[in-house]
Amino acid sequence: MVQFVPFHARAWHAGMSSFAGRARCNDYSIGIELEGTDYVAYTEAQYQSLQYLTLSLQARYPAMTRERITGHQYIAPLRKSDPGLVFDWRRFKNSLS
Repeated sequence: MVQFVPFHARAWHAGMSSFAGRARCNDYSIGIELEGTDYVAYTEAQYQSLQYLTLSLQARYPAMTRERITGHQYIAPLRKSDPGLVFDWRRFKNSLS
């Protein structure tokens, strides 16, 4: 894992975006990128690292519930396609319980 921006700072990962009716996701979200493409399956190591990081963030930010975790493809659907259809959302979110 590599962290480019402190969690309290504004990153520029989402661009023009909206989540739950609120625009400008960069203003209030934490962006996590996975190496790869949106059409090649992610590895076991990537899912494990993502789970570890997400659980750590949830401990620090209790408002970061499973329901508030989403992908770029959903907050900026005309511009972003990641993590893509090959990302197993059910597996990932189930790993957070």
